[in-house]
Amino acid sequence: MTFSIIPAIDIKGGNCVRLQQGEFSKETIFSDLPELVAEKWVSQGADKMHIVDLDGASSGQQKNEVVIKKILKKYSNRVSIQVGGGIRDLDTIEKILDQGASFVVIGTAAVKNPGLLKDACAAFLGHIIVAIDAKNGKVATDGWSKLSGHDVIDLAKKYEDDGVEAILYTDISRDGMLSGINVSSTVKLAQTINIPVIASGGISGINDLKNIMVKESEGVTGVILGRALYEGKIDFKEAKSLIDDLA
Repeated sequence: MTFSIIPAIDIKGGNCVRLQQGEFSKETIFSDLPELVAEKWVSQGADKMHIVDLDGASSGQQKNEVVIKKILKKYSNRVSIQVGGGIRDLDTIEKILDQGASFVVIGTAAVKNPGLLKDACAAFLGHIIVAIDAKNGKVATDGWSKLSGHDVIDLAKKYEDDGVEAILYTDISRDGMLSGINVSSTVKLAQTINIPVIASGGISGINDLKNIMVKESEGVTGVILGRALYEGKIDFKEAKSLIDDLA
């Protein structure tokens, strides 16, 4: 197993953006051509990418399908791409996988429609990742706009039993804030389950990256990088060389 650095491409209104703590009113547009952003990360050596339809996440159905389909068509034969946001039914999952995605990321639907997740894992075993977005140990849904009463670890154990491939764990309070990743909560989750955990939210620089990379043996197998990459706090090639050294 090799630790993965995964650039995030968050798409809203057709643009590549970053939000602060999931707030749609606090967006920064980094590019109006997400396909060029994808090209940048692929050319710099990314072997995985994380694409989110933010409009889809809040509305419950894909809104940036055309852009995402373009990226999948051009790069899915070169890198592993995971796609999330607004995925609420089996047909959409099948369509995204058919378009070239390696994984589909299910968030809100996993909480609100557990039967769908079970069916998805049965139909597309090995291709389903669940995103657990949390604040103070409780799971958020609907593009992070609603806080549920579900406990992170309890849900993660249930998802593991359902057969998901990995858990993508985000501490909402840190996401887009460059305030440092929540290493302790991420590791605690990873130690509790036997499937991989991908960390997300708050990476501000190389030191944060180093702090989470060394937790690979605890079950943290990768990290999503967003604002830190886009604002130049982390150089992707430098980060990639750290991983190569670790391997």
